[in-house]
Amino acid sequence: MATTRDRSKMQNNSNSTKAQSSYVQGPLKWAIAFTASLGAILEVIDTSIVNVALTDIQATLGATVSEVGWVVTGYAIANVVLIPLSAWLGDVFGKKTYFVFSMVGFTLASVMCGFAFNLPMLVISRILQGLFGGGLLAKAQAILFETFPPAEQGLAQAVFGVGVIAGPAIGPTLGGYLTDSLGWRWIFFINLPVGIAAVLMAIFFLPPDRVQGKKNHQKVDWLGIILLIVAVGSLQTFLEEGEQDDWFNSQFITTLAITTVVGLVLFIWRELSTKDPAVDLRVLRHRSLAAGSVYSGILGMGLYGALFAVPLFAQGVLRFTATQTGWLLAPGALASAIVMILLGKISTKVDARILIAIGAVGTALVMFQLSNITPQTGTEDLFYPLLWRGATTVLMFLPLSLATLGSLPKQDISAGSGFYNLTRQLGGSIGIAILTTLLAQREAFHKAMLLTNLSPYNPETTQRLNALAGAFQNRGSDAATAQQQALTSLDQLVNLQAAILSYADIFRFVGVVFLCSLPLLLLLGKGGAGAKAPIDH
Repeated sequence: MATTRDRSKMQNNSNSTKAQSSYVQGPLKWAIAFTASLGAILEVIDTSIVNVALTDIQATLGATVSEVGWVVTGYAIANVVLIPLSAWLGDVFGKKTYFVFSMVGFTLASVMCGFAFNLPMLVISRILQGLFGGGLLAKAQAILFETFPPAEQGLAQAVFGVGVIAGPAIGPTLGGYLTDSLGWRWIFFINLPVGIAAVLMAIFFLPPDRVQGKKNHQKVDWLGIILLIVAVGSLQTFLEEGEQDDWFNSQFITTLAITTVVGLVLFIWRELSTKDPAVDLRVLRHRSLAAGSVYSGILGMGLYGALFAVPLFAQGVLRFTATQTGWLLAPGALASAIVMILLGKISTKVDARILIAIGAVGTALVMFQLSNITPQTGTEDLFYPLLWRGATTVLMFLPLSLATLGSLPKQDISAGSGFYNLTRQLGGSIGIAILTTLLAQREAFHKAMLLTNLSPYNPETTQRLNALAGAFQNRGSDAATAQQQALTSLDQLVNLQAAILSYADIFRFVGVVFLCSLPLLLLLGKGGAGAKAPIDH
């Protein structure tokens, strides 16, 4: 009996040693972590860095508001199309080769953006930048999961998560500073030295590609790739352009919606029926990935939705400049980075569902606090809520990554990571589309409600108009001009109050979404606290 126990113990030790040896050892693994994360950080920052420079770009290149919007839309569409294909491309060309190729392409495309002499060239360059960048985000996370053993996944994913969480806040800060100081072209040129450093690090530090044998010679699923481009590209365009074109009142948007549904159905059928799919949807058989991807979409809605609403409120209502808005978001980004590193040390020891629940409730409370905004709200009123938002969001992001991907077999990590990152990106786009529409609708509603109380027969309205007209007359205006100025001023006050009330509704909506997402946690695994080491086949 003792002999059997000893043999069993020796066998377990042998398996454990074998599993451990399949991961990178020593300082090299941290060099790999920093290299992979640097590529992801560049991609995420470039998603938002251009937003604050659109007005300058429009003026320089002589574009309309709708035309310059494609500088953002083109990047987003290309990004979401490539993310699910990144696993297949990594298998065909090799993970290191594909990552280096994507990094080189992203850097060169950034330079092309900086040198763009007209809008078409800038949009094409941004599309190329999005195509190359899509390979960096999902591939970086997959590289980390394949490099670090389960016990160290928390810290490794924390390094990656710092960029993904803080990037949307760093982007406007950096973009505003560069645009105001050096001009909008430098928001692209700044990628050149960082990109060169990332390429050199990837060449030196990333492990060489393994020979995949038959996998490298599998058939290319061209039909699946075309259907993916049609479906996801149409969906992203639908989300980006819907509000501007009044949704289904536009034939273009309606056509995009139909194309999206038909394309997705055909794409799913194709990928599940072919032997060599471009996107392996069969990885969704893992319950942790399926549930985690759904929650990732909700996280994307809240993360990018809140970061979308705050700058709009700061610039549209508080009249902040791009640089001031960036600095408003900076403390939250710093809080995210600090909490991410601290959480990385304990996340593998605590049930992920508990951490995610704390983060969701905490973020919801922050959103409800932000909904108390008034015309007198200033930087000091937003400082602590945004600081706490940065900290609580991390409590969802890092544990969710571990709970979703940590227990997947090694051969499914790349495909799983691509799908997981895709849902977060699409969740962000869906969240922004919903919030944009909701913002416009609620603003119109509140304005109508406020105007019902404004009437020439209402003594309070008459008294307010007379007070305003008297103030303008004291400044030198004649009676007729003062009366017109008073009406204009009152209209501006109504618009301001309607805008504030609509933003309050937006913040409350995001808070409710996070609270309603809590039941989904029952479908997740324990993550770092209960995940087994990935199986290496």
